Amino acid sequence: MFLKTVAFSCTLALIAVLVLIRFTRKAPDGTDEMKRFSGLIHHGAITYLNTQYRVLIILVAVVAVVLAFAIGMQSAVVFVAGALCSMLAGNIGLRVATRSNAKTTNACRKSVESGLHVAFSAGSVMGLLVVIVGLVGVSFFYTVFGNVNILFSFGFGASLVALFSRVGGGIYTKAADVGADMVGKVEHRIPEDDPRNPAVIADNVGDNVGDIAGMGADLFESYVDAIIAAMAVAMLFSGPYIQLPLILASAGIVSSIAGIIFILSGKGNIEKLLNRGIFLSTGIMIIASYFIIDYLGIDITIVYCITAGLISGVVIGLSAEYYTSREKEPVRRIAESSETGPATVIISGLSVGMVSTFIPALSVCTAILISYYFMGLYGVSIAAVGMLSTLGIILATDSYGPIADNAAGIAEMAKSGKKVRENAETLDAVGNTTAAINKGFAIGSAALTTLALFSVYGTTVGLTVISIMDPFVIVGLILGGLLPFLFSAYTMNAVGKTAVQMVKEVRKQFKKKGVIEGTVAPDYDSPIRISTQAAIREMIKPGILAVAAPLLVGLLLGVEALGGLLAGAILTGFLLSLMMANSGGAWDNAKKYIEEGNLGGKGSEAHAAAVVGDTIGDPFKDTSGPSLNILIKLMTIVALVFVPLFL
Repeated sequence: MFLKTVAFSCTLALIAVLVLIRFTRKAPDGTDEMKRFSGLIHHGAITYLNTQYRVLIILVAVVAVVLAFAIGMQSAVVFVAGALCSMLAGNIGLRVATRSNAKTTNACRKSVESGLHVAFSAGSVMGLLVVIVGLVGVSFFYTVFGNVNILFSFGFGASLVALFSRVGGGIYTKAADVGADMVGKVEHRIPEDDPRNPAVIADNVGDNVGDIAGMGADLFESYVDAIIAAMAVAMLFSGPYIQLPLILASAGIVSSIAGIIFILSGKGNIEKLLNRGIFLSTGIMIIASYFIIDYLGIDITIVYCITAGLISGVVIGLSAEYYTSREKEPVRRIAESSETGPATVIISGLSVGMVSTFIPALSVCTAILISYYFMGLYGVSIAAVGMLSTLGIILATDSYGPIADNAAGIAEMAKSGKKVRENAETLDAVGNTTAAINKGFAIGSAALTTLALFSVYGTTVGLTVISIMDPFVIVGLILGGLLPFLFSAYTMNAVGKTAVQMVKEVRKQFKKKGVIEGTVAPDYDSPIRISTQAAIREMIKPGILAVAAPLLVGLLLGVEALGGLLAGAILTGFLLSLMMANSGGAWDNAKKYIEEGNLGGKGSEAHAAAVVGDTIGDPFKDTSGPSLNILIKLMTIVALVFVPLFL
């Protein structure tokens, strides 16, 4: 049954993708200036992606050889397939997105709703492609090999690509963003996305490689890892429990398509429309899961586990919205603190990020307890599948954000007029909120997925308990707790070093006669080259750390110590990731709140202080924070793949 269900849902989704691509391709590109700047962004994004993939292919080939000798040829083949599937989804989604930026700007000449239709259609292509490729890949290799354990290698390939895509894209986008803001907005007081700024194209390229290709790869691996973990735990049961995650994922695709149609056909407040589309998909998924489980004749209480996962995801998203929205008290409190300087902005932003971890942590704990009460470890793993089942629409709303951001940038660069700029900025403002919500969702789903994988690890190596009185376990816990901080230090430092180069380059170009006056075009290629080279170079060290740490601990200290390492990394990685993502989002929107004309508006001392906070928050929310959830998943999947060596 599962093959027919997967085939039906993926075919339906593929038809939807083709319709959406056709719609976006037919949308007019706009003026020559819009097309020129959009072309520069598209070329920069594809150039970076191709450069990154050349490095990744070499890395994937090396790891595949190691797997072939250490584990087996089948494992190596499936690993390569997982990596290639992740690259494929990200590449196609990025191409559609970057081709839709100017189209969205042009649509905003008509109305905000027209811009939404183009941007969200392009974002939906990315969302649906990820779930199609992920579900087809897992289903294919399960059918071919009939062995769930071999699928861990598929997840390993997806996780490895995700880490490098997220880290590399995050370094790229934030180095360009910091360089553009510090010299352009702070030193020269020129507007954001001003075409006189040499780093402006690199900044817009970064939005695509970080928040579309990077986020897509991140959630792709969460999606496939959650399905694989649930299938692995299901081997303890008889009946259709193994196929259930695949069937639920298929239903989630159909639910996502329903939500996407609702959004594209709806009218009114954009933020409410997007939220209602997600709520509709969630409701359809809960109802569909009841009928699926009833039809299969298995334990109906699984519905409670799925519902717990879905509701937990919604709660985490709403919590992120509260702590990062310009309409809510936490962000406005940060904005008000900017009147007394950058120091108070930083202090208040950090405190908001720290307190914002409470509700998501409580939500995940509740989902775990409810799921475990009804179905044990299988319940926890199926809750992760439930949370990620509507990924198609979640990722669509996330990918829409960078497209709207680029559209607003192109409107400014192409001098499209006040109305177009305001319409595009309206889309961008909603996109900032959806980005914060979806980062929270990505982190929460990573926590549940990793816990499901961790339970599989414990079952595989025969660990029913891990004694914290064992010194090897204590060492593992401490090392695991340390790794997210070390990883964050590497990625933050990489952004800082690259930003220094970017600031120097922008200052150098502004000293050239005619650049700041706008009579001579800046050299956009040089900042793109700086970000690309630095991102590729600096992503290597964190990637090696993520793979090497579980291998070394497992080989040298044993499976109990490795269990401690994973537990420590999950705990600190989950909370640190939430804190950094929400602090960064709150700082960003505090700055935008002031730019809307509050507390003195643009050019005021309060605005300058808020820009400093936003600059610190950039690598928090777009580089280190989001990368941590991939770190904990990758470490756990590495432990599972190399279990035969540890035993």
